[in-house]
Amino acid sequence: MIEQTWLLLALGAVCASVLMLGMWLLQVRIHDASHVDVAWAFGTGGLGVLYAVLGDGSTAHRVLVGALAAIWGGRLGTYLLVNRIIGKPEDGRYQELRRRWAPHVDRAFFVFFQAQAAFVVVFSLPFLFVAQDRDTSIGVLAWLGAAVALASIGLVSLADRQLAAWRADPANRGRTCRSGLWSWSRHPNYFFEWLHWAAWAVIALTAPDGWITVVVPLFLLYLLFKVTGIPETEAQAVRSRGDDYRRYQEEVSVFVPRPPRRRPTRG
Repeated sequence: MIEQTWLLLALGAVCASVLMLGMWLLQVRIHDASHVDVAWAFGTGGLGVLYAVLGDGSTAHRVLVGALAAIWGGRLGTYLLVNRIIGKPEDGRYQELRRRWAPHVDRAFFVFFQAQAAFVVVFSLPFLFVAQDRDTSIGVLAWLGAAVALASIGLVSLADRQLAAWRADPANRGRTCRSGLWSWSRHPNYFFEWLHWAAWAVIALTAPDGWITVVVPLFLLYLLFKVTGIPETEAQAVRSRGDDYRRYQEEVSVFVPRPPRRRPTRG
């Protein structure tokens, strides 16, 4: 079983690297790196389905992995493709990276895209460990984690719809979304995405050596707060919306949803 786990992990790494190589070549041709996010979502979910098909675990565990991975990856990848790629200019974050990395843009993006391939492999680890679980029954802890994972997917989708509805109103142009979940967290999509991976760490705890997957939500927190998540997103928001977004930062929680802080009125 251990040998097959390593073989599946190696296969996943090769698939992810080849996928991101293709995306990098596309970037070289069209000068738009935004599609890397779509590839990351479909690639991670796709590895989950691959592990579910080839895994050595019980049918119940492999069906659980395949179904949840397909739902998560299909929803996120499709959302990003429709709302961030088709008919849209390159994402502002990647435009900024393109500016910083000149004149060696393609070389820098090659490293960046292969780093994304490594992230695909890391985030697919819970799928791999659960797909290798030979226990014929799914325990209460795993069912609880699966319920939280599904709820998180639904809440991320809700946050995306609320943001899309806000942006569709011309009266909101240049203003920060404060609708629904966005009035309780500046990044509800990030929070519920993190909660989804925390739930997968709970599911994997029932699998042999599944405790290792705790690194996934911890790693995601690091990425969100220190690398390309919240810092880059908020810097871009301040550049585009200025004082309106600065007021939003003062009033609304950065991550965990909670009631907004109301600024005192001056008498």
